Amino acid sequence: MTGDGPRIDWPRLQRRLLNLLPPRTVVAARQELLAYDCDGLSLHRHQPPLVVLPETTEQVAAVVKLCADNGVPFVARGSGTGLSGGAVAESEALVIATSRMRSILKVDLPNRQVVVQPGVINSWVTRAVAGEGFYYAPDPSSQVVCSIGGNVAENSGGVHCLKYGVTSNHVLGLEVVLPDGSVTQLGGNLAEMPELDLRGVFIGSEGTLGIATAITLRLLQAPQSVAVLLADFTAMEQAGEAVRLVTAAGVLPAGMEIMDNFTINAVDDLFGRDEYPRDAAAVLLIELDGQEREVAAAVALTSSLCHQAGARTIRQASEAADRALLWKGRKSAFAAVGRITPTYYVQDGVVPRGALPGVLAAIECLSRQFNLPVANVFHAGDGNLHPLILYKADEPGVNERVQQLGAEILRLCLEAGGSITGEHGVGSDKRCYLDWMFSADDLATMQLVRRAFDPDALANPGKIFPTPASCGESSRRQAVLRQQGSNHTGAELF
Repeated sequence: MTGDGPRIDWPRLQRRLLNLLPPRTVVAARQELLAYDCDGLSLHRHQPPLVVLPETTEQVAAVVKLCADNGVPFVARGSGTGLSGGAVAESEALVIATSRMRSILKVDLPNRQVVVQPGVINSWVTRAVAGEGFYYAPDPSSQVVCSIGGNVAENSGGVHCLKYGVTSNHVLGLEVVLPDGSVTQLGGNLAEMPELDLRGVFIGSEGTLGIATAITLRLLQAPQSVAVLLADFTAMEQAGEAVRLVTAAGVLPAGMEIMDNFTINAVDDLFGRDEYPRDAAAVLLIELDGQEREVAAAVALTSSLCHQAGARTIRQASEAADRALLWKGRKSAFAAVGRITPTYYVQDGVVPRGALPGVLAAIECLSRQFNLPVANVFHAGDGNLHPLILYKADEPGVNERVQQLGAEILRLCLEAGGSITGEHGVGSDKRCYLDWMFSADDLATMQLVRRAFDPDALANPGKIFPTPASCGESSRRQAVLRQQGSNHTGAELF
């Protein structure tokens, strides 16, 4: 065990794993383990002692059973693109990486379903059924590299979540290896099941309740007509007002995304052409889909409302290639910013749509206060912010300052009536702030659910929930408390 328990004999565990699994599925070489020391959040790195790469449900179950019998903590990992530290083994734990479980097990088009292993890449699902006129709706910006298993763990969203929802809205059933090594089924192949929704409990649990090894996904019929509008504005407040006007008018776009001037220029530089107007304070991407006449009417109304909000120009793309080009910049935004500043820290707060202008203005003030640039790109339709805090990793003390600014942004979201996370999960990055949202009784109830699945706390230990060891004594938490002491009481904070 970790902590106060007996230490784990890792060489012995490695020998037993080699007997359980096929050749070349156990990673123990130090230089190879470096690939697993962080996820997309690179502020903290922790190299695991061992990694296994199972290929079947039976192999996952055998490994988890071995862990359960020997008190070995384990961490499930998909493609490693997460942004909250959830797939990182902070303490000594076995990493169970599902990246080799990449089979599409069943395609059932009459019932609009597909069954996949957890290592299947998100975009592969649509690619497998697009020729038949179907697609898989959740589309995170990392969809060409992120895995379905990781999407389930984090309940990922994407640019089309405004109309079609997040991962939980498109998962019908899960085959799950529980923390004792047993295999069970949560949900099924029907939209509604006559039982407690344990499928819903599992989705978004960030690997703390077990490991999904087969996932039944809902497919959608491709719409008859799709149009994408690109509106540019001289002020971010105007773009926010356009979002308000469009949604208030009853138009339900498939997606609404905003990028600020910094991000616009980063994307244009990345592609070597001015795809977006460089002098715009913000651009708003709006996708409208449905029947042909419905889309035509929505385009006309939406364009009018954007002009009313102050849009300078509106560009329309109806052909697939042109639409993809407009979306490519938005989906490449993180990479574009990373090209300018290789180190950045992205947050994931949510605010009501009406609070967007005020929160964005406050973030700009915080950026100046902490002397750290912040680029804003976000899901405007559902108020899911993704501020990217840019910094130089070799600057003394910068990590603490970056995390303090991140905490202040999350506080802004909460004060506006929002949440500390929309789709990136809590993991280790935000666990110290979970009790800003929930009472002690709320957290205790959540822990009871977790212990019902995992009484020995072996599955992704230390994640999501604040603990004295990880939060109460952390310099980051205390720094925030000191800074806010004159403005907030302890009761308001916790």
